[in-house]
Amino acid sequence: MYRSLSSRVMKHRKSIVSSFFILAIIGGIVQFAVSVNYNLVDYLPEDAPSTVAVDVMEEEFDDPVANARVMIRDVSVAEALDYKRKLEAIDGVSGVMWLDDLMDMKIPLEMADQDAIESYYKQENALFSLRVREGDEAAIMDQIYDVIGEENAVTGEAVNTAVSQKMAFKETLFAASLLVPIIIVILILSTNSWVEPLFFLTAIGVSILINLGTNIFIGEVSFVTQSVAPILQLAVSLDYAIFLLHSFSDFRRRVSDPAKAMGLAMKESFPAITASASTTFFGFMALTFMNFEIGADLGLNLVKGIFLSYVSVMIFLPALTVTFYHWIDRTSHRPLVPEFKNVGRRVLKVRIPAFLLLLVIIIPAFLAQSQTTFLYGVGDQPEHTRAGKDQVAIEEIFGKQTPVVLMVPNGDIAREEKLVQALEELPRVSSVDAYVNAVSPVIPSDYLDEKVTEPFYSETFARMIVHAETDTEGDAAFSLIEKIEKTAESYYDKVYILGESVSLYDIKHTVEKDNHLVNLLTVVTIAVILLITFRSVSIPVVLLMTIQASVWVNLSVPYFMDASLVYIGYLLISTIQLAATVDYGILFTEKYRSLRQHMPALKAIKQTIDEKIFAIFISASILSSVGFILWLTSTNPIVSSIGLLLGRGALLAFGMVVFVLPALLVIFDRVIEKTTWKANFYKGGK
Repeated sequence: MYRSLSSRVMKHRKSIVSSFFILAIIGGIVQFAVSVNYNLVDYLPEDAPSTVAVDVMEEEFDDPVANARVMIRDVSVAEALDYKRKLEAIDGVSGVMWLDDLMDMKIPLEMADQDAIESYYKQENALFSLRVREGDEAAIMDQIYDVIGEENAVTGEAVNTAVSQKMAFKETLFAASLLVPIIIVILILSTNSWVEPLFFLTAIGVSILINLGTNIFIGEVSFVTQSVAPILQLAVSLDYAIFLLHSFSDFRRRVSDPAKAMGLAMKESFPAITASASTTFFGFMALTFMNFEIGADLGLNLVKGIFLSYVSVMIFLPALTVTFYHWIDRTSHRPLVPEFKNVGRRVLKVRIPAFLLLLVIIIPAFLAQSQTTFLYGVGDQPEHTRAGKDQVAIEEIFGKQTPVVLMVPNGDIAREEKLVQALEELPRVSSVDAYVNAVSPVIPSDYLDEKVTEPFYSETFARMIVHAETDTEGDAAFSLIEKIEKTAESYYDKVYILGESVSLYDIKHTVEKDNHLVNLLTVVTIAVILLITFRSVSIPVVLLMTIQASVWVNLSVPYFMDASLVYIGYLLISTIQLAATVDYGILFTEKYRSLRQHMPALKAIKQTIDEKIFAIFISASILSSVGFILWLTSTNPIVSSIGLLLGRGALLAFGMVVFVLPALLVIFDRVIEKTTWKANFYKGGK
């Protein structure tokens, strides 16, 4: 099979190179037609309570839920109303709500409910609630800023989305501009040619562009996928190209014909590349089973990316290399990094302490990583940005105000009034906007103009807005949501509750369920691949124990640092780190098993460390660089969190493979021999 594939690739290499470049150009162009979704709520399951509630409200009411708040400083009531008209005139802004929607402005403010008034007008500062059209938040927010000027403030979900829309593409390009030179330097240190790294990057870069282009058939990707997937695909699959070209370089020393040398290289590296790609492929496949579809979106893109990288390395890279191999020969140089001699002997001196350290940390790390405080949205904007400063300014005057929309069956005004009174008595509820307190429970709604009643009543439901003095998420916010729902259900059989906090509450419960399923699928699929690859029962256990321990240590760091962690990052990295770094263990263990057939365990492990530590270090340093650059360049907390976890996780996995895995392989050498089919281990003793 290898010979047939290599001969066909060599025969048609020019057309293969041309075809891949054409596909890459097409992919690079059509990717701009793929829309990017920045709304986490859209990825909730269709049967999530908040999703169902949104659908019901959109059917019943014309005004959607507000997703932004605008504060105008030092204005009279008349001036505030003028600002309201200006905001309403902006294309893409709807449902601008202020005091005049709740009361007759002819009535002196002193005679109205002061709690309700201070939710909208306080110390001559006016606070408007409004809806910004989804998909165009960045452009619409620019118009809002033009209307309100620098001295006033705006905050809310739409602001966070607008910031992400503006920064995502710029930050991805900035991250790539930093990352590519770093990777080139790392690869130059690991090769003997100045241009050989360009062959690696070209092969994977072509597959990335093709992958981005295939998203046109999906139509839309999440902002997490757009920011993370291309860079992660590069970092994870670059190893495949390194395996192949290193093997090609070895055979070039023995075989004069480049085409024949490439055929031998393809044959030799095929099992290692296939095993490495398979673990990553099926590890990422587990993400596609998430109910919270942002994980499925990222998983699908990574699965496509790994497959396309594999095809590119096995077909395009051989054709490209043999076509332009003269460039490699002409730019060859002496090794820039000395050989790692006697490293294995030094590492083995600490094998017992390394094993004991694993036993000491694995249980506390496992327990700590599950006790971390989590965030389920994007969190607050940095305080040095305008969005962050605006949020602080609004909270200083009006406090934390998170609107929660409640819909109950209409027709019973007395019951509605009792519910509103019960809601107002709940801790952390500042006020409730409802017909019974904004207008009057004694005035039938049929007697009033539709403009007055429309915000509160549809044919079926009564709508009220509960103003919560909490953050959009956290224990206090989620506890209050449960209390609001429980209180409403004590008066009505069927209620609907929605809002940003409610959506985040649903995200919390959805991803917590996903966590168990995704982790189980990842471990099981990788274990099966390892079982097939090594034909051993014990080796998969040893490898998974090594890498999973590094995952748990990585995810436990926020707990010990008393820092919150974005849960989506926690969930994704549990799979990504395991799938991406288990390759280090595969490469190490495959070499050890081969050497163990000819020498004792200690000698085999020493030689394995000497020969493979540099290759593993190169792979880990690339993956770690990708992670830390994402962390440093992204203003989006989700992307930044994934980056930090990935960067730290790659280093931890490297440390575990270099120091702990050798100890486990030596300690359980006899067990491995007895549980591995046709192990054929050397019998001369250790």
